[in-house]
Order: sequence, then structure tokens, then C-alpha cells
Amino acid sequence: MPDDTPTVGLRIVDSLAAVDAVQWDACALAPGSAGNPFLSYRFLKALEDSKSVGRRTGWQPQYLLAEAADGTLLGAAPLYVKGHSQGEYVFDHGWAQAFERAGGRYYPKLQVAVPFTPVPGPRLFARPGPYAEAVRDAMIDMLTTIAGDNNISSVHATFCTEADWKRFGARGWLLRLGQQYHWHNDGYRTFDDFLGALASRKRKAIRKERESVRREGLTVRALCGDEIGPEHWDAFFAFYMDTGGRKWGSPYLTRAFFDILGSTMADKVVLVMAEADGRPVGGALNLKGDDTLYGRYWGCLESYAFLHFEACYYQAIDYAIAHGLARVEAGAQGDHKIQRGYLPVPTFSAHWIVDPGFRRAIDDYLKRERPAVEQEIEGLMQYSPFRKENEG
Repeated sequence: MPDDTPTVGLRIVDSLAAVDAVQWDACALAPGSAGNPFLSYRFLKALEDSKSVGRRTGWQPQYLLAEAADGTLLGAAPLYVKGHSQGEYVFDHGWAQAFERAGGRYYPKLQVAVPFTPVPGPRLFARPGPYAEAVRDAMIDMLTTIAGDNNISSVHATFCTEADWKRFGARGWLLRLGQQYHWHNDGYRTFDDFLGALASRKRKAIRKERESVRREGLTVRALCGDEIGPEHWDAFFAFYMDTGGRKWGSPYLTRAFFDILGSTMADKVVLVMAEADGRPVGGALNLKGDDTLYGRYWGCLESYAFLHFEACYYQAIDYAIAHGLARVEAGAQGDHKIQRGYLPVPTFSAHWIVDPGFRRAIDDYLKRERPAVEQEIEGLMQYSPFRKENEG
């Protein structure tokens, strides 16, 4: 740190109950965070209080705090000890298997992330001020020290911002690229304005999909704040469990999490519910930040053609346009999102590998993987549904 930087104490706490909520949010939701709700004290505390994270789940909280001498929180990082690689969405299973075949012990590892949430955002929180960058550097160095001193194989900062990514890289971390799909609001006033920006064939396909949902007699609407009652959470949890059980085998979030989310963060929730004759049959959960709607979970107990696209993608676009939001982030995976206006963008993660030999192998792998990801994004952009010049 520069000589004029005040003394900063770094420590670990195993619960947000040990941290003042206002001070946490002053760092986590500082300018540049876009008001990302997943970084907030309320969201991370809901994961703890609902027992969605904890020793039993393999996500043991170990929050890193940077404090001034008077106890003021200057910076923080959401840190977890992991006994597996589930719920991360940046896959390192192959790394773990290779290291253990070579006689190493990959777990436990440290994860700097928001559990179960592939939403890009800062991972090195710092209170705005002249020493913010020095505080971030100090936290990076502490993360590597913790790993080296505690027989931990690696530290992984996933879905960080590009700025954090470059900062990690400048301090010797290995850099990885991924990609996911975001919709950008180009000043649209209505959904039809958005459709007007698409090529004719794509525009007709989306209209056909939305009309199919209407012909099924389904009512689909977005609920916010006080509009969401316990009965809606009961229904949505059933959707969530059905999808989680079928696709992943072990859903991560407990029923209590949704109750806490509804009671403490209703102002950030946009819950899309689909009903047939007044009976809930499917839905999608979104959270909103200052300028972004973040799509998270979806489920449906009955089969309806195109309801997934309506609930997850078109309703989100409708909401973003109506509320002047700049984009919708639809999360990882799913090339089908491209034809619905969600285009590929890069995501960033940084990795500290303690063992020198293993580190060299991962570094070599990532040097080959990064250009391949860049080429994939470039190739996927060729399938953009948006009109090209002189195209109807």
C-alpha cells in the first residue's frame, strides 16, 4: 500500500451477523455495482439464515473484511470454503480430477462468489475513497496468503467484473473467460419497438410463440413487492423443486430462503407467474438492480408450448422496457436465447493455484481456452436476430 494509506486490518468472519449491514452495503453496493441485489447484505444474509449455505451444504461462509483502525469497514469479499464444485457455473471438475489423479488434494478450496448465482458483479468490494484500490490489492494478497497457510489448493473468483479480473491478473492470478446471454435495451418504448429491430423471420417467430401461449388460455403477469404473497412463494417453490430435481438432482435453495427473500427484498423481486383458470402452473424469478433485471429460476408443473420463453425472456423484456432498465441478464448456457434477442457477452473469472506444477498446467490450458471462447462468441454473434442493413 502507499505510505499515506491508513493501517488496514484484515480478518475473516463466518457470518454476516458479525458485520454491520449499512457498512457492508456501503462497500458492496458502491458506485460501479449497478445496485446488484445479489451483493447486498440482505441477499447474502438470506442465504445464511435459510441454511441454503453453511457447513452442511459445502458452502461455508468465511467473509473477508478490511477494516480501518476505528472499525470502519473499508472493503469486503464474499468468501466460502468449498468441499465440492457444485453451484458455481464456472466448471473446474476436470481440474479437480486431474489434480487428485496426480496425488493432490483439490478440496477444500476457496470461492469468491455469490453462491448459486452466475451473475457478473464486483467481487472485491471497497468503500469509495482514495484508498479503495489499495484495499482491493490488500484483499487479493490476503486471499493468496490464506490459501498458502491453510493447505488449500486454490482460490477462485468467479463472475467478477472485467476491472476486478484485470486486477487479479496484475497480481499473478490465472485468468479465464466464459460467456452468457444478455438483452440490451436500445431505447425501446414498447415490445413492438424491440420486435421492429429484428429480421422479419425472427420477428414473426416470436409473435407466433407469444400467441401460442395466449391460445392456451394462460394468464402471465409480473408481480412485484406487495403483490407477491405467501401463496405465490408456495407455488414458485414447487416450480423450483421440479426443475431442480429434473435437471440438477439437488436444488440448492431451501423453502425458507424464498420466505426471507419475500419479507426482506420484495422491492427487488419481479416474480412472473403463469396461471391456467386461476391455478398457478409455472413461473420465473427475477431480481432487479439499478439498471438491470436479472433472470434466475424457472419452473413449470405442466407442459405448455413456449411458456418457458414467455415467462423467462419475453416477460423480462416487457418489464425492462416498461421500467426503463438498460438490460436483462438471462444467465449462463442456452444458445436458444440468441434468437430471442439475448446476445453472447464474455464473463470473467480469476484463479489462484497454489501448487506450482499444477498452476503451470492450468495456465497452459487457459491460454488455449481464452481465444477459443472469444471465437465462440464471435461465431454466435453471426446468429443475431437483429436486422442487418437493408434487411427487412
